Amino acid sequence: MGELTRSEKARISRLRTTLLNWFANNGRDFPWRSSDASDYEKICVEVLLQRTRAETVANFYGAFFDKYPGWEDLAEAPIQELEDAMKPIGLWRRRAVSVNALANYAAERDGQFPSKRCHLAKVPAVGQYVANAILLFQHGVPSPLVDVNMARVLERFLRPRKLADIRHDPWLQEAAHWLVNCSDPVSVNWAMLDFAATVCRAKSPHCLSCAVLSRCNFAINLRGGKVGAPLRG
Repeated sequence: MGELTRSEKARISRLRTTLLNWFANNGRDFPWRSSDASDYEKICVEVLLQRTRAETVANFYGAFFDKYPGWEDLAEAPIQELEDAMKPIGLWRRRAVSVNALANYAAERDGQFPSKRCHLAKVPAVGQYVANAILLFQHGVPSPLVDVNMARVLERFLRPRKLADIRHDPWLQEAAHWLVNCSDPVSVNWAMLDFAATVCRAKSPHCLSCAVLSRCNFAINLRGGKVGAPLRG
């Protein structure tokens, strides 16, 4: 039996529609979201985005991908060179090793990754998040880019997860997959990430301007359990 209730599935489906409508007018503009961005850029940038602000990666993006326009270029680059290139975005040692391992695998296979999750689990430097990015961007499989931001919105909107590690909480994972199970999973992912960054922020969320204010359990609790009551605190 699944972790999601029928009511939660219906609420997430409505949330998806609201997020897409919000995203159409409020989505952020980043170079990896361009129609000209390659699968290589979209997958590689997800490694760079982990634990780093999107604006920081956007400022770094042009110079990095001009220098390393393909998997082969990354694979051939010495680790020290990659570390130096990634210093502007932090965590450069970890990122250099990860992208180099990923690039070596991809360069030997013309940039193609497995289309099945069980096979992706055996690819160097591919954890759950990067596997989802590969499935989403290269194979068109509806897959959620589950990070602390997506988790925060889903938990506030519905209910808290039970496990500390977002990768292994069954309810959160099912909720995230249900969210993106549609005809445009890429836009849903980007909408959720932008909404989390600009409205449903970790600190000082903009609840009063939130498109799902009246349906969000977090906001209802701030009102003392009364829908329509003024927010407290």
